[in-house]
Amino acid sequence: MESVAYVGMDVDKEKIAMAVVCGYEPEPRVERIIRNRADAITKFFAEISGRYENLLACYEAGACGFELYRRVTELDVGCVVVAPSSIPRKANDRIKTDRRDARKLAREFRNGNLSPVYVPSRKDETGRDYLRLYEDVKSDLKKTKQRLVHFLNRREIRYEEGRTWTVKYWRWVRALEFDHPIDRETFDEYVAQVGHLEEKRTRIAEQVERIAAEPRYETAVKTLRAFRGIGTLTALSFVLEIGDFRRFSRAQQFMAFLGLVPSEHSSGDKPRVGSITKAGNSHLRKLLVESAWHSRR
Repeated sequence: MESVAYVGMDVDKEKIAMAVVCGYEPEPRVERIIRNRADAITKFFAEISGRYENLLACYEAGACGFELYRRVTELDVGCVVVAPSSIPRKANDRIKTDRRDARKLAREFRNGNLSPVYVPSRKDETGRDYLRLYEDVKSDLKKTKQRLVHFLNRREIRYEEGRTWTVKYWRWVRALEFDHPIDRETFDEYVAQVGHLEEKRTRIAEQVERIAAEPRYETAVKTLRAFRGIGTLTALSFVLEIGDFRRFSRAQQFMAFLGLVPSEHSSGDKPRVGSITKAGNSHLRKLLVESAWHSRR
């Protein structure tokens, strides 16, 4: 029986390309494409588990999420979800297939060249998706408001009495009259969309507050809210996205994870330091920037 085998999995919603490498052999021992279904995954690992003392599997983080990770670990197989940015790519490699990607994952995993990503629990993932829903609604609301303003600008209807989207502004909006009935209908539809999204945003924000008050998150959220400029949404986002802050032993590691350290391209005696790397979680980086602006005020 061989000691350790490494399984590379190239995943999409319908199928998984599997490649199994052992030792430093140039070619995989097993190559197969299976359906992305629980029974097919269980059958594949049951077939190869008797040949090796340890099985270690990996796949690239992407749209398929972490359910495959949970299925594989439930089969007592070690599994890692790897960051796509850590996968080495040759500049002259112009051929891409599922089988080749699975082979590359298995080999690079064996060589220790891949960086794992944090896998949240199902509860944390549920909360994280809900926070992302809130961000999506905010984005949709902003776009809908812009459409309404652009519609009015095209008809040279402009508000010049202060800031927009205040109570006074809404009184002015609702008092507007249009000569053409189609313009009136278009305007009413835009206003209705804005009202619907504002109501939806308020309802979701209330649920976010209830999630943050759960015993699982309450202490961490209160601790982060003690920093000026950080509110409930930002605090809960960091708790759910980061998971265990103890993964970072120093502040510099956390900054590098968020892409807040300067890039560098030095050679010889000429140090060249550029803008921040912008690596890692762009959503958290954006929330930190927003918090910094709030802190100034």
